Amino acid sequence: MRRLAFLAIQTAISLALLAPMALAVEDHGQGLYGETDDKVVTDAGFILIAAFPLLVLTLSLIQWRLDKRKDARKRAEKARKARAEWRGGW
Repeated sequence: MRRLAFLAIQTAISLALLAPMALAVEDHGQGLYGETDDKVVTDAGFILIAAFPLLVLTLSLIQWRLDKRKDARKRAEKARKARAEWRGGW
């Protein structure tokens, strides 16, 4: 219960501090980047189109590498159990 209360208070404070930046009232709706025209929006869209497949590729390669390590660990464990000298004991 304490965690939930702490999380709720932290979220409320974060949103209260970030709200003025999101509204950008003083700059007539202009954000931190500057004036956004069609070229800026198009370039941002192209970046997103390229970024998502790259993210999926990177995460897939990481998963593939981790699976290879897991399989190697399993093979090594099986080999240790098969050999009498690695079983331990007298």
